[in-house]
Amino acid sequence: MDGTDQDRFGRNVLGTELECCCADPATGYFRDGYCRTDATDSGHHFVCAEMTGEFLEFSVGRGNDLVTARLEYGFPGLKPGDRWCLCVERWVEAMEAGYAPPVFLEATYAGALEYVSLSELRAHAKPV
Repeated sequence: MDGTDQDRFGRNVLGTELECCCADPATGYFRDGYCRTDATDSGHHFVCAEMTGEFLEFSVGRGNDLVTARLEYGFPGLKPGDRWCLCVERWVEAMEAGYAPPVFLEATYAGALEYVSLSELRAHAKPV
């Protein structure tokens, strides 16, 4: 990734270049695979996480159904094992309730650190 890409994609929570979270299913606010954002993203889709059954059930219970496909929006529905860019506030809520899915630090946008500490993210990090 050259300097132009670095400016476009930003940094991860480790301070290095942001890596792709997942291209299949295409995730991220821009559906380009990266957990990056701009001022129009009120959901703050910063956290690259691997879905678990427990988290998906938790999210449905909070009114955010990530399981059911919504093809009109290009959303395939998620299953355990899928990677997805989560709203940082939802991830923190799940962490506090004991349902936080594992995160990929290299693909989690640095903006997440405004909502959660690096030590909390590291405690839930998925080994690469």
